[in-house]
Amino acid sequence: MIRVLIERYIADDLADHYEKAARATLTKAMQAHGFISGEALHDTQNPNHRVVLATFRTIQDWQRWARSGERQEAMATINPMLTSDEKITLLEH
Repeated sequence: MIRVLIERYIADDLADHYEKAARATLTKAMQAHGFISGEALHDTQNPNHRVVLATFRTIQDWQRWARSGERQEAMATINPMLTSDEKITLLEH
C-alpha cells in the first residue's frame, strides 16, 4: 500500500472553481484500479495551499491512474488554476 501526497497552490479567488474540479477528479480516481481512499485538505495557514492524500494498493496502480486519460483530462481543468506545478510525493511504510 502506498500513499500519494499531492500539493497544489491555487490562484487567488479560484477556490470555489478548484474545489469543484478537485472533487470531480477524486470521484474519478475512486473508480481507478487499486484506489483505496482519498481526502482533500487545505492548509490552515495558507488558504491557497491544497493537499490531496490518496491511498493506492501499489505504485503501479498509482502510475496507471497518473497516466490515464481521465486524470490528464481532469488536470487540464485544474492546471490553469494553479500558480505552480503540482508536487507529487509517493510514500510507503
